[in-house]
Order: sequence, then structure tokens, then C-alpha cells
Amino acid sequence: MAAATIDVVSRYRLVPTPAQETALLGHCGHARYVWNLGLEQRLMWRPGRPPTPGYRVQAAQLTEARAAEPWLAAGSQTVQQQALRDLDQAWRNFFGGTHSRPTWRKEGQHEGFRIVGPQAQRVERLNRKWGRVWVPKAGWIKFRWSRRVPEAKSYRITRDRMGRWHIAFAAIPKPIPAARGTVEAPGRNVAAKAGLNRGILAQGWGLLIQRLEHKATGRVEKVHPAYTSQTCAECGHCASENRENQAAFRCGACGHTANADVNAARNIAAGRAVTARRGTRSVPLKRELHLATSS
Repeated sequence: MAAATIDVVSRYRLVPTPAQETALLGHCGHARYVWNLGLEQRLMWRPGRPPTPGYRVQAAQLTEARAAEPWLAAGSQTVQQQALRDLDQAWRNFFGGTHSRPTWRKEGQHEGFRIVGPQAQRVERLNRKWGRVWVPKAGWIKFRWSRRVPEAKSYRITRDRMGRWHIAFAAIPKPIPAARGTVEAPGRNVAAKAGLNRGILAQGWGLLIQRLEHKATGRVEKVHPAYTSQTCAECGHCASENRENQAAFRCGACGHTANADVNAARNIAAGRAVTARRGTRSVPLKRELHLATSS
């Protein structure tokens, strides 16, 4: 069973021109209007009435509304359809018991929209400090390139109460494969692996990283975990023979022994990223994380 890939979220400051800012405000207004209209339809349901329209029906109604309403047609259909998709997902989360009921979006408080798909990958680096991203109906908008931009599958543009615009790129995590496997390669220990999959998905690791990056901008260091459980935290010797079993670690070079997970955690905390050739590379000391010690 392959491990899940944690989604990477990076936030940057947008610097739109006055014309582009007008276009962004239009997108926010359209997304808010479509969300609230779709929410109103969903909230009209009462016991004994037929089901309220889902995403597919509402998307068809959006096409009709755009044909009848020039103000709506002037905006991006991509932005408006994604607002309906987000609303549909919000209801799924509510009925799944993981989130609260969707609420109304208000002007001045919920200023934002999301782009998903190939358009989200249209990002270019201009120089060391600046990059630009393509936004439908607004064109190329510059932003401050302050950290690595992930290979984005989606991005969200928001406006804070100070009137500043921000863009957050997100790489969608790879789905965890089904524990039961395939007909050609059926899985083993299916029940145990299925429970593990549910536990991994329930932790919300991507959201944890996102919040950490917001609170400690530039201080979150991502270290690839490859070979960290086979590398000695004392001398740096890396070999598969160091890992005696799932729990025990014994270095074949210096004889250091420890719990395998504790040894791997020390490597990660020290910022030691291991390359494909099993060579170690430490981050600069000023970026290095240190283990807390108790007296």
C-alpha cells in the first residue's frame, strides 16, 4: 500500500493593476452570488418535498442564467461553476459529519474564488522576486515569489479586510489506493489496511501544514522522509541492514541502537534530507530544527 502524499499549500501576495482588481472583485461577487443562490435552493427542502437540485442540475441552470443575465455572463464560467462545486462538496462534508452546515457568504467577509484544473498550472517565474499567474478574465497578475510554488492543481484568490489580495496554490494529494487492490493484484490484510487508510485521511495533515505556514511564514521546513529510518542519527551511516525489524534500529557502522521511529524522527528534526543516492544533505544551521531536551 502506497503512502498518501500530503498536499502542499503556499500563499503569496498578489499585486494586481486597478483594472485587474476590478476583474477580481467581479469574480468574488459572481462566486458569492452563485454560492448563495445555490444555497437558497438547497435550504428550501422540507420533509415530503422532492429532493433539491444537486450540482449537475444547478450547473445547467447556471448556463441558462448566464444566457439571460449579461452581468453574470460577463464573468468567468469557470469561477462560477467552481463555486457550485465547492457548495456541493460543502454539503457532502456536512452530511458526512466532518463539517458544519454551509452558511451564507457576505460581501466584505467572504471575498474569494477558486480555480481548479489546467488553468491553475499557468504560473511563470519572472525573476528572483516576482512571478505571475493567469487568472480568467483578468490576464497575467504579478505576485511576490517568496517561496517555492508547488505544481498547483488548484489555487484560491482571497481579499483580506485591508484590501490586499492573496493567492494560495495547492497541490492536490494523490489518492490512497484501495486496500483491496485489483483483480490482478489483490490486496493483503484488507481490513487492517482499510482502517489505516481511514485513519490517515481523518488526520487532516494538509490542513495542519497550511495553518503552520500561515502562523510561521518561511519557518516551515519540509524534509523528504526517504531513508530516514535507515540512516543513523548519530553518524549518518545509511544502509537497509540498519533496520533490524519494524521497531528496532542498530547502526552497522557505529553500533548505535534506538527505536526505528525515534531514530527517523531525529533525522527529520535535524533537517537531514536523503537523496536518491542515499547521501545526506543537512539544511543550514539557522533553519535547523532542534529536539527539545528535558532537564
